[in-house]
Amino acid sequence: MFKNKSVMTILSRFFIGLIAAGFLMSPRALFSQFKESSKKVVVIDPGHGGTDSGATGTNGIMEKNVVLKVAKEMVRYNQNLFDNALEIYLSRYTDTLISLGERTKLAKRMNADIFISLHCNHSENPNAKGIEVYVSDRKGEHTNESILLAYNIQKANQKNLGFKSRGVKFANFQVLREGSRQIPSVLVEFGFLSNSVEAMHMGKEGNIRALALSVLQSLILSK
Repeated sequence: MFKNKSVMTILSRFFIGLIAAGFLMSPRALFSQFKESSKKVVVIDPGHGGTDSGATGTNGIMEKNVVLKVAKEMVRYNQNLFDNALEIYLSRYTDTLISLGERTKLAKRMNADIFISLHCNHSENPNAKGIEVYVSDRKGEHTNESILLAYNIQKANQKNLGFKSRGVKFANFQVLREGSRQIPSVLVEFGFLSNSVEAMHMGKEGNIRALALSVLQSLILSK
């Protein structure tokens, strides 16, 4: 089901793409320059937390823990690998429950350029699988930017990690409805924890790191 893509494979593709796009300098020089000229502010919202565990996998893993691990790995890669190309804030750094309203208020207070909420999926159908990325169903100033970002994220996870793409979808989720009024906003539903194969996949630390890197590269390359 999944391609056996390592973090190094994803990085290789990422830098090859940058070279093809005309960036010929070293990675450190590239992202140092990027940081100085057009550094984006990104608020990453690991869903659920505290008493709200979200979905529970067939192997017992909890959504709240999976998405927090992905978010922290994104921060780590941004710092250590890309020289802080993005200015990243998390809506929560620990296992705490933050209200939906406070999550979007943080993005507004930080004057964020991107708001991304991370989740894992669940279905009564144990065979349901793949990644979905949502944008607000209410058309606004940033709708097109949100759709493009959503498309790039789901495409990257399909290409880099072998996730089935379930496409870009529209919904009236509160974090999208409130956030998208001022900020390009997306909500990512990683694989289904109700699917035994995908739950097992997301229970491995190496796959968490690969997910984080795949999403991070989409944010760095977004216009």
